[in-house]
Amino acid sequence: NPGFGFQASAAGSGYTWAENSRENQLTPWSNDPVRDPPGEALYVRDEDSLELWSPTAQPIRDGGRYVARHGHGYSRFEHQADGIALELLQYVPLADPIKISRLTLRNLSGRPRRLSVTSYAEWVLGTARGASAPFIVTAIDAASGALLARNPWRIGLEGRVAFADLGGRQTAWTADRSEFLGRHGTPAAPAALAGRTPLSGLTGAGLD
Repeated sequence: NPGFGFQASAAGSGYTWAENSRENQLTPWSNDPVRDPPGEALYVRDEDSLELWSPTAQPIRDGGRYVARHGHGYSRFEHQADGIALELLQYVPLADPIKISRLTLRNLSGRPRRLSVTSYAEWVLGTARGASAPFIVTAIDAASGALLARNPWRIGLEGRVAFADLGGRQTAWTADRSEFLGRHGTPAAPAALAGRTPLSGLTGAGLD
């Protein structure tokens, strides 16, 4: 819409912006069509086997088939892994400053499954993540459980607050990127999703 939008590649990478797609990136834009690094991601994990998938080809690409469809104002992704069908629809409403990602899971395996969904976002709140990351402050909204992020040093937009939310059903979180990815981890293999240790719930200033 005129004040909010996002870009999505065929692999599911992309970025989100508000007001100005260059000056106020909410998540990072990349001009690398080969690596196509994801600044946002959704993960689905089997809580019994700890097997991990993503509904898009980024950040986790397995041997299955990925389908991407881009329409007027929306992108739709489909994938199937280990008996679970994943469908992701992403769009921005015509009048609201919000990106909606609607993930639908269908169990085709013929047995009960315990699955969890994790959302990952690298906040920018400026023109470049490297420049603004040290100044981003995060907090949890007590009423909704949403993760809030703001950059008080952003001239002209210092009063704005970004948020991430899983429909109010989130049970754990961290605003420490190193905790989630791990010391040598990547979005394709985040350390926090490789085991059963819960996220710390850490938020505040001075984190990446």
